Amino acid sequence: MVTYDARTALLVVDVQNDFADPVGSLAVPGGADVIPVINENVRAARAAGALVVATQDWHPEVTPHFAAQGGLWPVHCVGGTWGAELHPELRAAGEVVRKGAGGDDGYSAFSERDPVSGESSSTPLEVMLKARGIEHVVVSGLATDYCVVETVVDARVAGFEVDVVRDAIRAVDLEPGDGDRAIARMRDAGAELV
Repeated sequence: MVTYDARTALLVVDVQNDFADPVGSLAVPGGADVIPVINENVRAARAAGALVVATQDWHPEVTPHFAAQGGLWPVHCVGGTWGAELHPELRAAGEVVRKGAGGDDGYSAFSERDPVSGESSSTPLEVMLKARGIEHVVVSGLATDYCVVETVVDARVAGFEVDVVRDAIRAVDLEPGDGDRAIARMRDAGAELV
């Protein structure tokens, strides 16, 4: 079990309709199953005075991130649409960090990458956490093999202690074993899976 305190932030990564709902355009198998576990962690975090931050993919309608423009993914999480909204059963209202709004690949909650030039830039998350004295982040959400693993690795690079709630993540597994490889990568980066 994770221990929360005022120096801890629970990061709820991309639990949005397009990922968590079975009819979403990029539904993650078992994506909705993480919601009750995340909600339990949100309650525990708030009771202990920890910060709760949700992230959202927030793409424009046309972006090189999407397959129609040469990217990897079907159209998903277009800003202002049902698919981009946080899942209605999720109880993580509060701070929100949106990523990919400029058409970038927004895998990590901490950084975005221009899909054409490869240039990276930071989201506001690291500055927000450090300004509040956060030293430890707890990561949950979707999907293990993309946004979760990239968020975890960037959090470690930024100097945060990181726990990942194993029952609160699910993988896309475009290639069989992608989720397992992502878990190994998170461990190699120094994260604890709890």
